[in-house]
Amino acid sequence: MEPENYTEISDFLLLGFTEEPELQPFLFWIFLFVYLITMLGNLLIILAIISDSHLHVPMYFFLSNLSFADICFTSTTVPKMLANIQTQSKVISFAGCLSQIFFFILFGCLDSFLLTVMAYDRFVAICHPLHYMVIMSPQLCAHLILGSWIMSVLVSLLETLTALRLSFCTNMEIPHFFCDFPKVLKLACSDTLVNNIVVYFLTIIVGVFPLSGILFSYSQILLSILRIASASGKCKAFSTCGSHLLVVSLFYGTSLGVYLSSAATLSSSASVMSSAMHNVVTPMLNPFIYSLRNRDMKGALRRLLSKALNKGSLQDSRE
Repeated sequence: MEPENYTEISDFLLLGFTEEPELQPFLFWIFLFVYLITMLGNLLIILAIISDSHLHVPMYFFLSNLSFADICFTSTTVPKMLANIQTQSKVISFAGCLSQIFFFILFGCLDSFLLTVMAYDRFVAICHPLHYMVIMSPQLCAHLILGSWIMSVLVSLLETLTALRLSFCTNMEIPHFFCDFPKVLKLACSDTLVNNIVVYFLTIIVGVFPLSGILFSYSQILLSILRIASASGKCKAFSTCGSHLLVVSLFYGTSLGVYLSSAATLSSSASVMSSAMHNVVTPMLNPFIYSLRNRDMKGALRRLLSKALNKGSLQDSRE
């Protein structure tokens, strides 16, 4: 038997969406536009919440953290993809690939935990409205955010460290636009049993447990809403969690799409497109969902933009 051809790798090749050169400019401008909209939308959400004292409540505190996580989540993969398209290069270093894996898992997990925390916040607001401010104290909110960060860092660190034990063959081509950890595992020539066990175990922690918490919270919310006598009361109660429920459905729906496209015997392009929906499009839509469906947020954004325009006009008049 010939020995396996292991190599000390220094670079991977990201194959991206397509190798057709005529489609590269189109992809570049599309993803640049989506990325800029994502950055602008989430930054406006954060600035509106910080600048408006009416929004200094737990729900919007968690939303500002979600917007920050979405900015970082998208920035982990899209800038490198745009740079590769612009320079017509597919190369990413081994260190760069590990960094992408670490931060992608970190902010993906943070999104999941924050959505769970926000579901708990809505559960307390609807099921225990009289004790809401007592239960959701600033100390508890800070602890929930800190716990989400700590759990996300630990999960990401554990998965990334297990990648250091892998050995790779001469095939360094990743059929994706970023270093997707399952795709990297498939390139390994060494045994990946430990890695797969860690991946499945951590998927339960960051996927199944948070989703179970969200479903439990909304089951209690639904029961509380059904006990409300008036139809207007039911609509008002449901409207307070409608945006969050839509974001949760979008996040976990696209996550399921990524999982099914990777597990099924589909083409790599289908898997890449599913990932693009989850990693790029979902963070772009979240600000629109929260701003268009929320009267307080729309008011805060109007006041923020009005202040910015007035400040700009004052500076112009002084000049």
